Amino acid sequence: MIAGRSILPGAEEPLKPSRAFYARAALEVAPSLLGMHLVRADGGITRVGRIVETEAYMGPADLAAHSARGRRTARTEVMFGPPGHAYVYLIYGFWNCLNVVTSPEGVPHAVLLRALEPVEHVGHATWGPGLLCRALNIDRSLNGVDLRAEELWIERPARSASVRVGRSARIGVEYARHYARRRWRFFDRDSPYLSTATPAARRRAGITFQA
Repeated sequence: MIAGRSILPGAEEPLKPSRAFYARAALEVAPSLLGMHLVRADGGITRVGRIVETEAYMGPADLAAHSARGRRTARTEVMFGPPGHAYVYLIYGFWNCLNVVTSPEGVPHAVLLRALEPVEHVGHATWGPGLLCRALNIDRSLNGVDLRAEELWIERPARSASVRVGRSARIGVEYARHYARRRWRFFDRDSPYLSTATPAARRRAGITFQA
């Protein structure tokens, strides 16, 4: 039994990646997260989504990163801390966004989770960083939590299919000059839950959630 979820007899239990997995550059961790599960223990409910879209942020050189030029503030402090922790921030005064802190302590890298495929107890749209946080009830109270603990974590599912990885420039970072063109967004080519998927593609896939 894991966080209230039943594991079928004879099945392997999901595994949480090691600390060393996260202690790598964001550009290495971002594609490695595709196909893994994000799990939220939300009271008596365990919500699970399969990660299908990520973006790497490589501060301090990366002008799109919150830690650009080594900016170390109360908000960005968690990015400079140990790897494998959550960096949750608010945008537009409404949407929470979840990032995975990566690289050795003191190197402010992070991976933004941009989209999930619902797996268990997810009843809302998950194709966008704000939407997935809303669907899994993730907010700034989880900023800094250990993603290998029991409140919010990432795990390798016991059974998983291979991922056809695509990559492109990141979304919404035009202000970052030449860094805006870096192909640091990674995604599952076969998922209709990507933030860039069209409504028509989602309808063909039978997705009925409303954003």
